[in-house]
Amino acid sequence: MVNRMKIILSRKGFDAENGKTASPVMPDGTMLSMPIPSEDNIAFDYYGYKGKSYFEIWKELKSTDRLEQYYCHLDPDIRKDNRCIPDVARPGHFVKELPEGWKPIFGQADAAETHLENQGVTVGDLFMFFGWFKQTEEKNGKLAYKRGCIDAHMLFGYLQIGEIVRGEDVKKYPWHPHSEYFHPGYNNTMYIASDKLVIDGDDTGLPGAGTFKYSDELVLTMPGQTKSRWKLPDFFKEVYISCHSADSFRPEGYFQTVRIGQEFVVSEDSRVSEWAKHIIENNIDL
Repeated sequence: MVNRMKIILSRKGFDAENGKTASPVMPDGTMLSMPIPSEDNIAFDYYGYKGKSYFEIWKELKSTDRLEQYYCHLDPDIRKDNRCIPDVARPGHFVKELPEGWKPIFGQADAAETHLENQGVTVGDLFMFFGWFKQTEEKNGKLAYKRGCIDAHMLFGYLQIGEIVRGEDVKKYPWHPHSEYFHPGYNNTMYIASDKLVIDGDDTGLPGAGTFKYSDELVLTMPGQTKSRWKLPDFFKEVYISCHSADSFRPEGYFQTVRIGQEFVVSEDSRVSEWAKHIIENNIDL
């Protein structure tokens, strides 16, 4: 008997309240989910992409605003090459430094974690991360949103659960914001990525976590609609999606997502698993 897995659609990165702008689809197609501002003690300047810090990217995209929040909450931590520490000896240069023993991890706590527990999320289940994105281009050496670009919810990465860590064990991963030092929240939990991605018993040969390169099939939002109105395959009407009901599928043909909620857990179904497998295999950024 094949063990089916649940898919968890997980909203992460910049939004209208946190960051107040869209995460960028970089000119090369990289889906760069921007970590939300927070009171953690890791600065935006600690992370970067191709020699430009996340704070610089944020300033360029929000060029008319004065940004004062320098610290961020990088979660999920699934991009291996985003550490980008300024080199004090060489201004304008950066040193990449991956923490010893680094693994892809997603953390959750408080009511959002209780929701995952109540939905029976466990080892083998698969997070599919999405967020608010816009396409960008370089203009005079600076990043800017493309005029008339797609403004939508898009999938940007995934993590299959290999281990669930709580309590004192979170101290094993001190670089992550949900280690006890950074996040002493109620019900604090870490989801550690599996070594390899297994879909309903099928070893895909892919890593247990990763990020995507842009393609149109990563866009969840229905064309011409607001971000929260999605186009989903028809078989999603036949499965349970937490925080939603049958009425979420509107006569106009879109799925209306709730405005509040971080994770939407989809019940076990081979068609949903195949949908996730197709998305990952076609769009993973190796």
